[in-house]
Amino acid sequence: MSHQQGYQQTAPGQPEQPPFGQPGYGPPTQTFPPRPTKTKKQSNVLGLIALITAALGFIFACIPGALIIGWILLPIAFVLGIVSLFLKDKVKWTGVTALIVSIVGTIVGFTVFFAVVGTSIDNALGSGDTKVATPSGDAGTNDQAAAKEDPAAKAGTRENPSPIGSVVESDDWRVVINSVTLAATDAVVAANQFNEAPAKGSEYILVNYSATYIGDDPDGQMPAFVSVEYVTANGTTVNGLDKLVTAPKPINTTSTLYKDGTATGNMAIEVPTATAGQGVLAVRPGMLADKVFVAVK
Repeated sequence: MSHQQGYQQTAPGQPEQPPFGQPGYGPPTQTFPPRPTKTKKQSNVLGLIALITAALGFIFACIPGALIIGWILLPIAFVLGIVSLFLKDKVKWTGVTALIVSIVGTIVGFTVFFAVVGTSIDNALGSGDTKVATPSGDAGTNDQAAAKEDPAAKAGTRENPSPIGSVVESDDWRVVINSVTLAATDAVVAANQFNEAPAKGSEYILVNYSATYIGDDPDGQMPAFVSVEYVTANGTTVNGLDKLVTAPKPINTTSTLYKDGTATGNMAIEVPTATAGQGVLAVRPGMLADKVFVAVK
């Protein structure tokens, strides 16, 4: 037997193997698992509930008398929004939106809260240094004249309001109500495309006033420290923040004024139509000054 034949022999006790090139020595056959099909994500009911709760919380957080409801709903919406993000095969956008709305609503809620607290402190800490001078000539020219002291107990009360054009002055601010335009709804609505019509039974009025800084702060102050509100015939206070609209030629209350600087412009307020002319304006010339009431006609 040749050497090659002896090499091809199988050792005793081992199964005989086919030579190379015969069947059984080809590449192994591999079977791949089927590709998973993409399933359409289902609606996220929990995320939708979180979004609705966040929206309601945001609305209540903007209402001073209902802040507590907003503070209850917003954390609930935040937690539900987080939980909804971990639900498998559910859409995520409702949960994400709920988180954003709840966070923004919380910030707005704190802003409204501090504004309410600030107003309450102002009411409690009125400095009592407000002076009033009635107009001696044209109502629009008295903002440059110093006011003569006239105790608020005699003039400038709600029962005996000062006339339009009176100079209302504190240590820091001089305020003059130049004019009041009743039934100004058409002008206000036309001033901005986003301005909404007043509620049924109400109308917009335009209050044109001037605020002059007469204090000594070298950094100046903003006219936002001056407040002008409308008090209805039944004693309810209304201001321009109750319904946000842009007045024609609005007054700029956010730019800093330095000594003798003046800002003049309009503010729109929604008031009851039936008693619009029976209300009065509550003017506070500075954060700590006492209020003075001015007639609207």
